[in-house]
Amino acid sequence: MCGIYGFTGAGEDLGEPRQVDHTLARMDRAILHRGPDDNGTYVDGRCAMGMRRLSIIDLGGGRQPIHNEDRTVWTVFNGEIYNYRELRHGLEARGHHFVTASDTEVIVHLYEERGEAFVDELDGMFGIALWDRAKQQLLLVRDRLGIKPLYYAETPGALVFASELKSVLQHAAVPRQVSSAALSYYLSFGATPPDQSILDGVRKLEPGHLLRYHHGRVVVRRYWDLRPQPRRDPLRMQDAAVEVRHRIREAVRSHLVADVPVGAFLSGGIDSATVVGTMVELGARPKTFSIGFEEAEFNELEYARIIAKRFDTDHHELIVRPDALELIDTLPWFLDEPFADVSAVPTYLVSKLAAEHVKVVLSGDGGDEVFGGYGRYLNALSEARRLDWLPGVARRGLRALSRLVPQTTPGKIWMYHASRDPRLRFIDSESLFPSYLKDGLISPDLQRAGDPLEQRARLMEGAPGDALSKLLYLDTMTYLPLDILTKVDRMTMAHSLEARPPLLDHHLVEAAYTLPSGFKIEGGVQKAVMRRAVADLLPREILDRPKRGFGVPIHKWFRGPLRGAVTDLLTDSRAQTRGWLDQRAVRAVCEEHLSGRRDHALRMWGLMMLEQWARRFLDAPIAMDVPMSEPERVHANANG
Repeated sequence: MCGIYGFTGAGEDLGEPRQVDHTLARMDRAILHRGPDDNGTYVDGRCAMGMRRLSIIDLGGGRQPIHNEDRTVWTVFNGEIYNYRELRHGLEARGHHFVTASDTEVIVHLYEERGEAFVDELDGMFGIALWDRAKQQLLLVRDRLGIKPLYYAETPGALVFASELKSVLQHAAVPRQVSSAALSYYLSFGATPPDQSILDGVRKLEPGHLLRYHHGRVVVRRYWDLRPQPRRDPLRMQDAAVEVRHRIREAVRSHLVADVPVGAFLSGGIDSATVVGTMVELGARPKTFSIGFEEAEFNELEYARIIAKRFDTDHHELIVRPDALELIDTLPWFLDEPFADVSAVPTYLVSKLAAEHVKVVLSGDGGDEVFGGYGRYLNALSEARRLDWLPGVARRGLRALSRLVPQTTPGKIWMYHASRDPRLRFIDSESLFPSYLKDGLISPDLQRAGDPLEQRARLMEGAPGDALSKLLYLDTMTYLPLDILTKVDRMTMAHSLEARPPLLDHHLVEAAYTLPSGFKIEGGVQKAVMRRAVADLLPREILDRPKRGFGVPIHKWFRGPLRGAVTDLLTDSRAQTRGWLDQRAVRAVCEEHLSGRRDHALRMWGLMMLEQWARRFLDAPIAMDVPMSEPERVHANANG
């Protein structure tokens, strides 16, 4: 819907009004792409906040910031509240007066009634800033699953916040010092930690958390967690499938609330096909948008076309070619932080395609984490049965042997993998740079920053349920918000497009997590209960096809048309002087890939995006020459 930003002091005036206005203007400009339709600010001497608006609900009257009846509570809000109409009816019945038809206004009135507990009643995706003038208190709130982003920084005497890191950095008091811990985490997992950014002093508000800033003191608390109670009554698979189908239908219904047309991303997999099919069931005829590749093994357009034909959608397609990687100069600005998932490229391009036709799209994101769709879950469970029985002495022997044999020895990686502590094996195997590569890559300073694998292992160990439930919980709390949802939010917002993931409706997610693991993976069939739930909705060729990720043929491109570009970037003098990485290890990764001995394409991409980010955010002047996206250029031209 938009982007938000602002800052508040620790009980003191914010400073000279012209400087306050100047800072707000810079923060606003940095995220114009998130909402080119409108903007608004509020300043009262102790708090300054603003927003960029993408008009989707109450097009003429939903301007922010929005206040309560006596102007003592003010809010700016990024996202959508899907149950706002029901909430409004109840609030009006209890005497509250509304002046807009927007979903934003329910926030201030709910807060009047319930205080911080207002968030418990919200169904939706959101990043909220709420200023209580009477208490001189700022609240920041992020939605349960982390669909919408929210950054903040404590500075001497102030708290600065925004939807994106680049907006926070427009406040002069926020430093730009790289966090060794966050950089180490990035090299392990391709994204920065859940509660930190790549910069020391700038943090992410975690999903399902609320921050209170009062008289210079920050208190952060969790208001939601995925801790379902097991069902007491016996449940049959078919009954569970009926319930899942009902909840999917209700989630899609709620996510269609808008005063503008709503389209859909369509990959050809079960999740996006289910969303599109359900939209049509509910009476919509959406525009659908798909990406394909010239390389047949990565091209899923034939399956997307099957769905589009089945449901008679207004379908649009785009083919991605190697020249799309010219975007490596553009992506870091919109991604905000180092980000190693190369599927950001096709996501950026399909978002650009969709934005030419609609303002809102539904996506199928979340289905794999909720219903057990990734092949790595089967692999992890199988490996646990085969390897967990190994005694410690055997694992230590395998570890020593893996270190002795040459890098190219067949079986070396398997020996290392089998030797891992069972707590860490799954986590390390899914790393961007597994430990056997990372240990020789990073500087001593990064090595001293702590072990990111242990952080995730502790999170998984504390999760409820059996082995599969722990894996699903781990991905839902880390991979989903840090990778999938970050990618989709930034790449859609780069084109002023809002993406909504109905399969992450929190009621659906909570219900799915009460189902037995055997309903999710049944006899080696993944997402079994979801497949049954939509068996009469989707054609068999979609239901029966093996899962394929949103892959990009980057390994071929790096050995072909982009061969020189990648090595030049990673080994030039600027990259070498940063001091984060051992340059011999970087060259070895590049040489092994280019020679065809190993496939390091995704690792090379991760290193490229790290260097490109550093050039954009560390080497550029503090004011930053913000690049305009196409929606921004249109907006600027329309307004002179």
